Amino acid sequence: MRPTLSWTRTGEPAARTTDLGEVVETVRRGGVVVLSGAGLSTESGIPDYRGADGSLRRHSPMTYQEFVAAAEGRRRYWARSHLGWAAVARARPNAGHHAVAALQAAGYVSGVITQNVDGLHQAAGAADVVELHGSLGRVVCLDCGRPDSRAALDRRLRAANPAFHAETTRINPDGDVDLPEQAVRRFRLVDCPDCGSDVVKPSVVFFGESVPRAVVDDCYRRVDEAEAVLVLGSSLTVMSGLRFVRRAARAGTPVLIVNRGETRGDPHARARVDLPLGPALTELAERLGCAVPEPAPAP
Repeated sequence: MRPTLSWTRTGEPAARTTDLGEVVETVRRGGVVVLSGAGLSTESGIPDYRGADGSLRRHSPMTYQEFVAAAEGRRRYWARSHLGWAAVARARPNAGHHAVAALQAAGYVSGVITQNVDGLHQAAGAADVVELHGSLGRVVCLDCGRPDSRAALDRRLRAANPAFHAETTRINPDGDVDLPEQAVRRFRLVDCPDCGSDVVKPSVVFFGESVPRAVVDDCYRRVDEAEAVLVLGSSLTVMSGLRFVRRAARAGTPVLIVNRGETRGDPHARARVDLPLGPALTELAERLGCAVPEPAPAP
């Protein structure tokens, strides 16, 4: 086991910097597990929860308890998500996603754990991605367990609500938009094709819901086998991501953070780089000899 390093004992975070030097040299040794958060997808047009303009400052996301308790909660979620899904489906990987995929293809990154539900890592070509909080691209019936694609559900929702439209604000990180209540009341839910239940949920972990134990254990294994953990665009405010940083630090595994602003994992970090993710990761990849393709424009 690696010795526990001094910064995990003192709790003193490394000084914040715009110099990628230590990140470059650590990643150069390979065996890096990436832990990504919503900040990595902001350059693709999907806002984060807790940044300077984060949606939690003005938007309360749906909780699991509210969703399962009554049809009114499900109607509110699906009305808002029906309009927001179009923006998520149009989103394209940005330079940061492409840089991570390039680093993985070159052998520097061994795997990716993402807190994001947008599928953009995979769209950029990354493999072996653990979706810690699930994916907006899939849905499941909570009564009979029938899985389905979000695209198939979207077709059925559009057929049931052919004239549904409303003035919307920008998309929220969980793939929905803010809507007035009168617009929500006009929206029609659709039932599961197999059992007729209307308790059809996106395959994501809602607030108030737990990440499946098997997923957590898989992530612990990856962190235990890693030579370093590289945190990208996550404030690590919630324990679902922070626990992996703490585990790495306890084992003496270097933790590197690239994020705009402070994070809850800062006391455990060997390096804290405060730069925009796209340019920073492109520079990191290029300094390691990895070509990063130009991101495709959104349709």
